[in-house]
Amino acid sequence: MAKEVVAIVRLLVTGGQATPAPPVGPALGQHQVNIGEFVRRFNEATKDHMGVKVGVVLTVYKDRTFDMLVKGPPVSVMLKQAAGVAKGSGVPNREKIGKVTKSQVREIAQKKMQFMNVKDIEKAMKVVEGTARNMGIEVAP
Repeated sequence: MAKEVVAIVRLLVTGGQATPAPPVGPALGQHQVNIGEFVRRFNEATKDHMGVKVGVVLTVYKDRTFDMLVKGPPVSVMLKQAAGVAKGSGVPNREKIGKVTKSQVREIAQKKMQFMNVKDIEKAMKVVEGTARNMGIEVAP
């Protein structure tokens, strides 16, 4: 028999550095999840993303157990790393802050494709390019 799902919790937490402090504690405490177990499992699963914000989806069940799906860093964070900038442009249509190549866009799209609502790599690249454009990052051929 399948477990009854009580909640689905989405968090953005720094990889390898989760603590019971907000936002983790309050989000999981209201569903009576063992916060210490989450912190331990999350930090172990995100050792390779140390210091980078990582998306995680928790499915909380009625018996207070949970399944964890680590989605990795958001596309915007990956684009900032690839372009070597600290933050996006305030006026992206006029002020360009950096450049990424098509190969970098393809690499980001391949990493994030399983979490996108697309069927092929070309469509995933268009999604990543749109995010870059909205951040003021140019995509060079």
